[in-house]
Amino acid sequence: MATTTEVRVTPAQRIAWDYTFAFWALRLWLGVRALFVGIQKYAVYKAVAQPLIDPSTGQPDASGVMVNVNVKSYALANYAGVPTALRDKFAHDPMFPKFALTIFDKTLGPLFILTGIMLIIGLGTRLSLLIQGLLFIALTVGLVLIDENAGVAYLGIHIALVAAAFVLAQHNRFVVLKKW
Repeated sequence: MATTTEVRVTPAQRIAWDYTFAFWALRLWLGVRALFVGIQKYAVYKAVAQPLIDPSTGQPDASGVMVNVNVKSYALANYAGVPTALRDKFAHDPMFPKFALTIFDKTLGPLFILTGIMLIIGLGTRLSLLIQGLLFIALTVGLVLIDENAGVAYLGIHIALVAAAFVLAQHNRFVVLKKW
């Protein structure tokens, strides 16, 4: 008695490119945003005296008048994770632990840079999204303690974007580590 084997061909799983593109948009936006937020932690404005330029001639003013111009510069020595004005507010809040402020101040910039790069190149996107979500929650707690409601709403939008990215993470393509 001869047996026949039935072979069923199943169509290949369709890739939903619209969801993939939506995830890429979120992934890149959150990655670039985090990268530049972290880089800005190393920026400082310095006042530099420059000669006043005569608008009609484009030359320095003949009277020798100098004006102060704020020039932005970046350096490792300029690092400030938490701005000084906010650090003072946190230091005076009895609910905010002092050790947490020090740890948060030291790690905020590097964590944003690291998670931004991870998202941009696709290295552990879920892990970097989780870390960013936790950073945004921690920032929210701090802003709630010092009654900065506009900042809380702003961070709420970031949390929503991270949540949307998690929903679309199953459509992640072209990554270094897909599972993480």
